Amino acid sequence: MSDIKLNAIARSDEGKGASRRLRRLEGRVPGIIYGGEAEPASISVMHKDLSKALENEVFFSSMLTIDVDGKEEKVILRDLQRHPAKALLLHIDFLRVSANTKVHVKVPLHFLNEDSSKGVKAGGIVSHTLTELEINAPAGKLPEFIEVDLADLDMDGVLHISDLKLPEDVESADLSHGENHNLVVASIHKPRGAVEAEGEAGEGEE
Repeated sequence: MSDIKLNAIARSDEGKGASRRLRRLEGRVPGIIYGGEAEPASISVMHKDLSKALENEVFFSSMLTIDVDGKEEKVILRDLQRHPAKALLLHIDFLRVSANTKVHVKVPLHFLNEDSSKGVKAGGIVSHTLTELEINAPAGKLPEFIEVDLADLDMDGVLHISDLKLPEDVESADLSHGENHNLVVASIHKPRGAVEAEGEAGEGEE
């Protein structure tokens, strides 16, 4: 479970004007915490602190701790608004959770043993169809990432979601909709140039 912690302060000013002043004059990002049995709470966090936290991919898919004026709450990130042209964070939404709250998030995939995989050793190249996986899991058991071992993937081999080893209590959101949603995660094929060369060689022999 993530140990990322953010400090925030409650805010009472609402509206776009107040949010702009907050960002411009105080270097803070407006946000909201909602869900659970408590009322939604308007907050703000320091822009520099939030930017630093976002450098860690775990921030996007783990249960976080947010301290609001000395009171800690467990949350997960639900939405993040960025400026379309500048390196500015505009607004952030958090959802209150407990360790047992079932949540739906995207988790990054970490690919292992690409260079030493059977297919690559035979001259193939790896194609990553997915780089993250949508999962359903209790907030307290969210994995930081999911490992995808390509060591045994042969030339022209294809790895599907159903081939992944998911942690206990973690399920694929796609597979929960049925086998028709068993998407390709990665595959290994010969480079296009090599395939074309082989085809030309075959034509020459004919």
